[in-house]
Amino acid sequence: MINRRRLLARLCVAPALWPLLAPGGTPRRVIVVGAGIAGLGAARALQDAGASVTVLEARARSGGRIRTSRAWPDLPVDLGASWIHGVDGNPMTALADAADATRVRTSYEAAALYGADGRELDIDLAFELAGDLISAAREALDPSVPDISLAAAVMGSPAWQQAPARQRRIVRFHVNSMIEQEYAGDWTETSARHFDIDDAFPGGDVLFPDGFDAVVRWLARDLDIRLGQRVTEIEQARDGVRLRLASGDTLDADRALVTVPLGVLRAGDLRFSPPLAASRQQAIDTLRMGLLNKCCLRFDRAYWSPRLDWIERLGPRDGEWSQWLSLMRSTREPVLVAFHAGAQARELEALDDTETVAAAHEALRGLFGNRLPAPIGAQVTRWSSDPFALGAYSFNAVGTTPDTRAALAGADWDGALHFAGEACSGRYFGTTHGALLSGREAARQILMQA
Repeated sequence: MINRRRLLARLCVAPALWPLLAPGGTPRRVIVVGAGIAGLGAARALQDAGASVTVLEARARSGGRIRTSRAWPDLPVDLGASWIHGVDGNPMTALADAADATRVRTSYEAAALYGADGRELDIDLAFELAGDLISAAREALDPSVPDISLAAAVMGSPAWQQAPARQRRIVRFHVNSMIEQEYAGDWTETSARHFDIDDAFPGGDVLFPDGFDAVVRWLARDLDIRLGQRVTEIEQARDGVRLRLASGDTLDADRALVTVPLGVLRAGDLRFSPPLAASRQQAIDTLRMGLLNKCCLRFDRAYWSPRLDWIERLGPRDGEWSQWLSLMRSTREPVLVAFHAGAQARELEALDDTETVAAAHEALRGLFGNRLPAPIGAQVTRWSSDPFALGAYSFNAVGTTPDTRAALAGADWDGALHFAGEACSGRYFGTTHGALLSGREAARQILMQA
């Protein structure tokens, strides 16, 4: 039999965490579903505190929506999460330090806006005027009436209705660039009141030139992670939970922590017996899984200004090939990354790689001239087609309130079933640090259970 006091002393765990030991003196058995940043962060905290932890991951790799591609052997490319947003006090910064991961800064100040004809526009003035109109439309909303979409609020405002067509184009561009691309939700679905009720850490933003997966590898070290294990059902059992796998196998545990993306929860691919609490199911039904896709183009050299991180394009169609990240200033690599969100992202997912790259090349020729050569390499994402994500990250859809995500987080079944992930983070949804903090909070709750 394990000596509780000796085990706790060795782990430097306070007596308040004694409940991690089952009554027989053995470590509680916890199964974490999902090896993304929330699942790995929770599993690391649980194991370090002495719990017996197994992580089940449906994919053939860990990391979830952190996905570093090495299709170009000399140049890693992050096809999912890319940045630490706000490095000061951010727990992801501490993880990256521990993993000895190289980081480079990008800046939204190093940006330029171009018209469809390639002429540079005043980006600050354009965004200021558009931002004022959007703010006024939101402030005019009657708090006594139900929530509406951001699109309905803006287009129903007097300022929009009186604005000339060109100003409307600027407003629509601003929404796409600063809201849809930030939150991954189309403005026709996004809550006008609550789309931006999140918080941020101070400091700049950093990329991982050697790949974000350095953090994944560090978190995953010596954990019991079982890849290719898709959980199809979780049942409440007499002494905890029972998990059923697609293979037909079953696993029992004292506690289960579910960290799968919101898209998977909404699709019903993971069943719960008995059903989840009504408030939790309502939160799943209210929130939406957003979509943000990338088209990464590699050139033989840079045909654009090396002083820019961001190249904004006011093209002929709203939100299409409108935002590009250049890696030249930060990494000296001649790579451009295009972002598409919401409806535009869903539309482009229907194209194959050849069609997508051709469309991207045509848009860039409008900016840099018809003699711009085709890229020498390309990588394209389709996150809504990924069965283990079904989107990029969650956003606050119409009807979301400040309490919605709190209802998704926490425990069910008298504490036997817990939830974590970026969608459970009320302050930092849609971010890796939100996922990490949510996973750690779930681990704390499990360890504190009587």
